Amino acid sequence: MALISRKSFQFYSSSAPASRSILMTLSKRLSFISGQRKPQNCSSVAMRMLYFKDKSQYMYCRKNHVQLRVQSLSVNETVHLCGDTGSSTKSNNMWMDEQLFFKKLNSLCTSKEIFDFLSSLEAMSDTMASGALQRISEVEVDDDGLKNPEGVLENEVFRALCFQFEFESSKLSNTGLLNALQALIKLRIDPQSTLMASLLSEGKERLGKGQLTVKNLCALGESLLELEGPSCATLGEIVNHMQEKDIEKWSPRETVMVYKMLQVTVREGEQYQDLLNRLNSVTLNIVSQLSPKFTSIILNSLVVLHQTQAVPLITALCKHSVKHIPYFTGDELVNVLEAFLYFGHREEIFTEALETHIPKSIFTMHPQTVSKVMQYCCQKMILSKPIFDAAAENFISDADRFTTDQIAGYIIPFGTLNYLPTSASSLFRKLETILHARFSHFQPRTLLKLLHSCVLIQRYPVNFLPKIFSPYFLQQLQAQPPGLDRIVTSQLTQLFLTVTLECPFYEGPKLLPKYQVKAFLMPPSSLDVHLLKRVKTGLLYLLKKRIYFASEVSTPYFYTVELPSVLMVKIDFALTATICWEKKLLNRDIFNYLVMKLCRFRFLR
Repeated sequence: MALISRKSFQFYSSSAPASRSILMTLSKRLSFISGQRKPQNCSSVAMRMLYFKDKSQYMYCRKNHVQLRVQSLSVNETVHLCGDTGSSTKSNNMWMDEQLFFKKLNSLCTSKEIFDFLSSLEAMSDTMASGALQRISEVEVDDDGLKNPEGVLENEVFRALCFQFEFESSKLSNTGLLNALQALIKLRIDPQSTLMASLLSEGKERLGKGQLTVKNLCALGESLLELEGPSCATLGEIVNHMQEKDIEKWSPRETVMVYKMLQVTVREGEQYQDLLNRLNSVTLNIVSQLSPKFTSIILNSLVVLHQTQAVPLITALCKHSVKHIPYFTGDELVNVLEAFLYFGHREEIFTEALETHIPKSIFTMHPQTVSKVMQYCCQKMILSKPIFDAAAENFISDADRFTTDQIAGYIIPFGTLNYLPTSASSLFRKLETILHARFSHFQPRTLLKLLHSCVLIQRYPVNFLPKIFSPYFLQQLQAQPPGLDRIVTSQLTQLFLTVTLECPFYEGPKLLPKYQVKAFLMPPSSLDVHLLKRVKTGLLYLLKKRIYFASEVSTPYFYTVELPSVLMVKIDFALTATICWEKKLLNRDIFNYLVMKLCRFRFLR
């Protein structure tokens, strides 16, 4: 284990006698750097660079207040923080010292307190030093980067630690090396600096020699994902080493890290499916131990890895996610919802938990998260009035800062599920204001879907139809893949027919016949076969003969009437219209029109 000393500023090796152990003093190091003696690697020493907050900052570690001492380590070091091979009394003392060190360290809340604490120590192990760097990253880094870059990066203790981690990397313990690497990544140290290159090179060298434990492999993999991204070839080498380890003994954190690495290294038909199968089986047994973050990561990995066959694990994770809903971050909740959608899973208690959590948290949630919640409800055909009403209020107050896709994500589900929120008037006034201001910012297909959804809940975008039916907009639709397909032309036709029926005062451009469809296709899944059978039975009992009613009726305006939808919303009115038609009190066109008005509503169980 490497030890850091403030007083001696000297480098020791425990394998040599004390009288002959001084290899190099700090003053000699500084003379190398300052140019009094110029070795071949002077440029690499003098040109170390630290980076933060997207601005290059140069820092030279020339004033060092701490120095490494190295004690011999076996190749297969233990995971214990103190790996001293001395007497048991000495080992126990060192262990207690480290325990007290980390207890004190974790109670400090600013980098200044941490640096003052480090300056008061006589010596510390490399594991303690790397732990200090990790604690600094925890208290000083937020989503925007370092909160106090000068206070951290210009601090002499921090410089000294960086200096020694760079030049003594080969003498560090695995834990000290990899913990320091992770902390420096979080502190936004330039990946191209010689400090980071030295630590990474040492980590990869130990990987090649097979010296890393499962915990070490996961730490190195996490660092490589941050620094080099999914294209890093070394990740595959790490996964190969992981295949040789005993999966049963992995911690939840290690399991999650392996999923993340597999997510970027596995391709269909490649050699890791056996590892995935074993991993899925073992993970099933630890689902109850998974935190919100780990649950989200594994579900996301299963989606990316197309693990549709892992049904028991998917089901267990989806059920387990219910209790974590109040604790998921926005991104984590998005991952969970995407997994529910991808795997076609549905849990009533999950929906109930969403209905409890979303309304009271929606004003602090990211718009993208709310859009995903609305998409989930829309695709699962879940009409949740608490969620939809809360989304409407959120839209009214905050929509000005939404992206165009987020605006569409909020509004389209209202039309798809035929629901007008309690604040409908304010909602559509806000939408109209936004469309006037940002009409040209929307992608053509997104805009068409948005306006089409408004029509489904009897909000007719008359002011915007001249632009929609204009040759310029139609050309834009055609240019955006997949062009004017059946879905687009159906939506255009429905917009045109609706305005023809509902807004006779409209005198703007018409939709040219070549863009219109002659009939609308009804997806087979839209009909509940059992409900249809019950309705037909009831109508037959009421009207006596089958010739007096029909389902899937095509009207003169190409609407396809879905009879169960009509009856379940307003069965008395529908039956009255049917009887009147049978008794010749209504002609077919008026009857079709009345039924068409009703069939916009959908009964949701």
